[in-house]
Amino acid sequence: MNSPRLESSLERLLGAVSVGTAPILERALSGHDISVDEAARLFDADGSDLLAMIAAADELRARTVGDVVTYVINRNINFTNVCVKACGFCAFSRGHLAEEGYYLPVEEIIRRAQEAHDLGATEVCVQAGLAPGMDGWHYVKLCRALKEALPDVHVHGFSPEEVLYGSTLTGVSIREYLVAHKEAGVGSLPGTSAEVLVDEIRQQVSPGRIGTAQWIELIQTAHEVGLPTTSTIMYGYIESSLDKAIHLNILREIQKRTGGITEFVPLSFVYEEAPMFHRKPPVGLRRGASGAEVMKMYAVSRLMLNNTIPNLQVSWVKEGPKLSQIALLAGANDFGGTLINGSISPAAGASYGQLMKPSQFRGMIREMGRIPAERSTTYQKIRVFESEDQHRDLLDEVNDPSQRFGSYQNLIQLREYRFRDFYRKQKDLEH
Repeated sequence: MNSPRLESSLERLLGAVSVGTAPILERALSGHDISVDEAARLFDADGSDLLAMIAAADELRARTVGDVVTYVINRNINFTNVCVKACGFCAFSRGHLAEEGYYLPVEEIIRRAQEAHDLGATEVCVQAGLAPGMDGWHYVKLCRALKEALPDVHVHGFSPEEVLYGSTLTGVSIREYLVAHKEAGVGSLPGTSAEVLVDEIRQQVSPGRIGTAQWIELIQTAHEVGLPTTSTIMYGYIESSLDKAIHLNILREIQKRTGGITEFVPLSFVYEEAPMFHRKPPVGLRRGASGAEVMKMYAVSRLMLNNTIPNLQVSWVKEGPKLSQIALLAGANDFGGTLINGSISPAAGASYGQLMKPSQFRGMIREMGRIPAERSTTYQKIRVFESEDQHRDLLDEVNDPSQRFGSYQNLIQLREYRFRDFYRKQKDLEH
């Protein structure tokens, strides 16, 4: 039940907003779904309207998931940066003969997963580029090898784009391919490759990439065969407020049908090294999302998805720790993962992405008056830290993560993992 002070504060905020915005917030606070058009209007909010929607989102967060803010100890393993696609927003990918193209062998992937497990990780997130010449069953074989070596580790992989690629290479249906993933030990899929689920936008920034209808079909099929997924949006480039609202509604409708989405993760566009920013920019291309736009994305996501997807994750990799911490006031309840050494965002020019230690998560969460908790990939709470403590995880003792785990810039210089050498060997075997 709300306190009189809270009710009074919300009433004052709602009384200060425009006549068009107040009924939308009141509808959301009363437990009803807001429409696509209403969400689009909120994405255009500013001034007192923006403050009121942030407060309303925070109130819904408190009612639905309480004051616990979660995080997961995990490692990202991007096993190759070579890709047959050339998406305009992706600075991570390289061509198959590029000097900086790399390909990690299975034994190195397992070594990295074992290292993470020894440091307390419960999850490895495995995603990569779409490498030419690759065995279509490689994803399945890789997961099987990981689970044989580390049966207790949750394998979170592979992206919808990778699943579609593997299905195409093997000639089996997406459903059959996803069943093979599950049988090999995949625990969940990242709901990436989504960008904005409006084909007119996708065709401008990622022509040839998985289409909206196919993305929806693939995600729903994953849920049907028993594989939960996350969900994402990438925003801050050429999309409109209506485009973002349409995207959120698509996710909401999928969740109503299947219930298989574990979380929603907004990802703002990192423009610094994005190819489309330096070559032929689409008309109206922006330099990523502003701070206000980030806060609106979290607030509108909570207001629109609260009844179906209650877990809203901040992206410290995209926004940095400071803005991510503030986003906890706009409806978010999860801080994401430790990552250990992610590659995709740093390749795009992000200042963060190497490692966030568990103690750092807990400190930032406590500063916002919330209760930190470690969770599993599927949001079971492993440890709740109700009070201040001196707990230290093994990962907290790592002093120089770049030295210990390597970095993306280091990886693309290593001759032992050069993709073109792997590719030539594959071609020799074929002949």
